[in-house]
Amino acid sequence: MPYALDPELAPRAAEIPSMPFDDVPRARALSAGLSAGRAPSGTAGLVDVRSLGVPRAEGVPEVPVRIYAPKGGDRTGAALVYLHGGGFCLGGVDTADGVASLLASETGAVVVSAGYRLAPENPFPDAIDDCWAVFLWAVGHAAELGVDPARIGVGGDSAGGGLAAAVSLLARDRGGPVPAFQYLGMPVLDDRLESASMRAFTDTPGLRRADVVSMWDNYLGAGVRGGTDVSAYAAPARAGDLRGLPGTYVSACEFDPLRDEALAYATRLLAAGVPTELHVYPGTFHASGIIRDAEISRQMVRDTVTAIRRGLREKARASYSPGAR
Repeated sequence: MPYALDPELAPRAAEIPSMPFDDVPRARALSAGLSAGRAPSGTAGLVDVRSLGVPRAEGVPEVPVRIYAPKGGDRTGAALVYLHGGGFCLGGVDTADGVASLLASETGAVVVSAGYRLAPENPFPDAIDDCWAVFLWAVGHAAELGVDPARIGVGGDSAGGGLAAAVSLLARDRGGPVPAFQYLGMPVLDDRLESASMRAFTDTPGLRRADVVSMWDNYLGAGVRGGTDVSAYAAPARAGDLRGLPGTYVSACEFDPLRDEALAYATRLLAAGVPTELHVYPGTFHASGIIRDAEISRQMVRDTVTAIRRGLREKARASYSPGAR
């Protein structure tokens, strides 16, 4: 069906094919080709970059981590643990390099990019276990990172956004430490696939309903998706109570099957008393931000940077009482 795409995006939508998550080796090869040369311009020389491994459980390989520290006086004393997208099956610190470098240079936060284990070889809960380990490591090594341990947030795009939401839930339920802020970009949140956008957008560029079906089957295992026993740490939309979560920025694209689950999660966060900002970008589709020179893509980056800077700054929220002078 035709979609009213942004006029700058429409002629180039075919540049961003949906990923064939039913054929993970082919999807990984296609993703690697798309990632080549994608690093945003203007960040070279603005950040110091180093790589290391974060320990996991005994006998399990370390989590690859890449740290991006703004140079000179640009640091704000905050950090963001960044979790890459890729449908739980694709990507790593290399494919996230451009985004992580940009976020560090533009927000002033130290960015800790995590290369969590991928499905289907490593199904749930391996990825979230890795992300949780990296968040705890960042808090425990705040002095080494040069940041305030109380100002470490978590964020990600697509599947990484869903993992960021899961890290926040885990942190709350385990009694902390809790992220100072969460960035959920086009997040993957709900394995039940019942929203109106999920039912309608079967042929959208970037991502289709069928791709999401395969994505969840790879992550959860065959026959698990949509069942009664799926954990909220796998599909955060299943969490019954969203109170006590950190301030949140949620972004969604108009023609994305994931759109309505992002909107629903943001609405529930607000109802639970969580400070939440939601942006829905007209004429966009999943991963359309790869077309970086489109004005709507630049706006998405500006809004994300602003939200992260605001979410991680050291400022107490003022309370309001009726009749106060």
